[in-house]
Amino acid sequence: MKYAKGMQFNGYSIDGWKCACGERYYEPEQAQRILLLNKLKKETLRSKLGKIRSNLILRLPKDIERACGLKKGEDVLITIENNGIRIVPASQ
Repeated sequence: MKYAKGMQFNGYSIDGWKCACGERYYEPEQAQRILLLNKLKKETLRSKLGKIRSNLILRLPKDIERACGLKKGEDVLITIENNGIRIVPASQ
């Protein structure tokens, strides 16, 4: 088996191992993240807004933190869209 980067798994590109016979083994942590992302896309999650002084704070569920690879203190980009907001890690 040879290590391969950029293999397709559920519509995402992840790393893993590829055999000459065609068998594939995906990087377990990356595959788990993709499976969690796909699960979360099918759900509607509820979260509460908090407030510190004059700033609103959005609390994200732990599953979203894991699926998106977010960490405390990390920068995110926020854009206003038609009917809401979009939040993405600044590192993407």
